[in-house]
Amino acid sequence: MQKVTPILETKNLTVHRNSVAVVENATFTINRGDYVGIVGPNGGGKTSLLSTLLGFLPHTQGSIRLFDADIAKFSSWQKIAYISQQATNFEEQFPLTVRELVSLGCIKKGMLGRRFTQKDWQTVDSNLEFMGLSDVAYRRIGQLSGGQKQRMFVAKALVHNPELILLDEPIVGVDSNAQEKFYKKLSDLNVERNITILIVTHDLASVFCRMSKVMCVNKTVELAGITQELDANLLLKRAYGDHFHFVYHKHDCEGVFASEH
Repeated sequence: MQKVTPILETKNLTVHRNSVAVVENATFTINRGDYVGIVGPNGGGKTSLLSTLLGFLPHTQGSIRLFDADIAKFSSWQKIAYISQQATNFEEQFPLTVRELVSLGCIKKGMLGRRFTQKDWQTVDSNLEFMGLSDVAYRRIGQLSGGQKQRMFVAKALVHNPELILLDEPIVGVDSNAQEKFYKKLSDLNVERNITILIVTHDLASVFCRMSKVMCVNKTVELAGITQELDANLLLKRAYGDHFHFVYHKHDCEGVFASEH
C-alpha cells in the first residue's frame, strides 16, 4: 500500500480582499499524487485561494504548510509550478519557437545567461514529446492553437521537474477535443510521474471523469474524494446553491458528465 504523504496543508485559513473575506476557515490536506479539480461559482474565491497557497496573497488567519514547512519559511519553490489564466496572453509575433520557449524553464534563479547543455535540451525535447508537441517544436509560438499553447506551458513547467503543479482555468476558450487531450495529458503526468495537480476548472465532466478529488470553493472550502459513494449532487449544491442539478451521462473515459440547469 502506497504511503500517504501530505504536501499541502491548511488549517483555519482565512483570506481577505478589500476587508472582505473571500476564503473563510478552510482546513484541508492535499497528499502526494492527488489530482484535484477546484470548482465553484464565479467570484467564489478559487483564484484567491490559489494565490494565497502560492504566497502571492497574504492570509489573515490560519496556517499553510508546503512540503512540511510553514509557508513563511518555505524556500523550495522549484518544487512547485504555476500556470495562470494569463499564461497564453503573449504577443503572437514574438520571435520564439515552441522549443525555445519551453527551454526557458531550464533557467534557474541566479543562472541567467548560462549556456544550455545537451542535457538541458534533452530534457526540453523529452517534455515536448510527453506533451505531444514534438511535431510543432520549431514553429513560432504564435502559430499554435489554444490547446497547444497550454500544453506548451505545461512542458515549460515540467523541465524543472516540479512535484506540484497548480493551474488556474488553463483552457478557457479551447474546443472540447483540445480540452479532453489536455486533461488526458495531466492524467498521464499524475499517474506516470506521480505529480500532484490542482486545477481550477468549470469542466465538471473532466473533474469527475479523470480526477481523484474535488474541491468545492465558495468562500468556504470542501474537499472530497471522488468515489462511487460520493453524493456529488449534494456536494455541489453546497457550493453552487440549491438550483444546481447534477446530471450523469456516459463518458469516453468511463466517468460521469455533469451540467447545471
